[in-house]
Amino acid sequence: MISSKPLINSKASRRFKRLALNTVITLYLLIIAGGVVRSTGAGMGCPDWPKCFGRWVPPTELSELPVNYKEIYGTKLKGEIEFNAVKTWTEYVNRLLGAFTGLMIFLTLLASWAYLKSQKRIFYYALAAFLLVGFQGWLGAKVVSFELHPVIVTLHMLLAIVIVFILIYVYVLSKYTYSEGSEKPQKGVAGVGIFVLSITLVQVLIGTQVRENMDEVIRILGYQARTEWIEQLGARFYVHRSFSLLVLGANLYWFYLIRGAGNSRDSVEKYIKGCLVVLGAEILTGIIMAYLGVPPFAQPLHLTFGILLLGLQFIIYLLVNPNRYLSLQSGVRD
Repeated sequence: MISSKPLINSKASRRFKRLALNTVITLYLLIIAGGVVRSTGAGMGCPDWPKCFGRWVPPTELSELPVNYKEIYGTKLKGEIEFNAVKTWTEYVNRLLGAFTGLMIFLTLLASWAYLKSQKRIFYYALAAFLLVGFQGWLGAKVVSFELHPVIVTLHMLLAIVIVFILIYVYVLSKYTYSEGSEKPQKGVAGVGIFVLSITLVQVLIGTQVRENMDEVIRILGYQARTEWIEQLGARFYVHRSFSLLVLGANLYWFYLIRGAGNSRDSVEKYIKGCLVVLGAEILTGIIMAYLGVPPFAQPLHLTFGILLLGLQFIIYLLVNPNRYLSLQSGVRD
């Protein structure tokens, strides 16, 4: 049986769970911000790192920059730089949110110290997330220095997904435990769950490649020709669109198996319903982009829904495999 009874004193447990959940939410907000940066073409709004145009607080107008600013920053980036205050501040806010996310992960690590004796995994996974977010910051600098190179951008996103998974696991470990009498799930449920997670991740990666193709189209046609972008995309776009049917079908089949195997208790059912809502939103934003000229708001939402779907699937997978991934209920102190 799955329970949400804590392994340590209730006050420390509540504080940690609240902080861990808020950290996950902050990380998703950062993913949205990154999507906004990319969809608006603001990725090079700050041509240097960690400063922005050589300043900790970026300029708001051209007069605040040196006359030869194009020479200075164009040399660094091997290309011409045009100052755009909106793009500069969009990227700057993204960086600030990234720094705040790092702080939240550090606070989560400090709060996880309370679990060091009763549940070491929580502390060490929180430590891993903190170390990885430092590496993510370094990788973010490389995204700038390599001028949004597709491989670096994809690695940057993949690492964000890994950090999301670690923090979700930490949260689930702190929130749920299982008792000795917990039934083991049918093998099909676990196997299909891995398949569902895998194809959803593949779909996100294909979507990233479609976005890379779109970047090339944007360079040729410009941002004013949004309605023509989809027509110029290659076969990857059609693969991405068709693959969504497999993702939808696999998810529905997995949820059917979970319910049929008797694993769909309240703790699991609410996440299944959440997955269905996010799946619908993901498909809807994809349709909006395909048929309504790729409006800027739809791109970051589409990416965020995809990674949110992965997160919810991961939680479900953990909860339907409690004997393997959760902690045995013991050591409770009120």
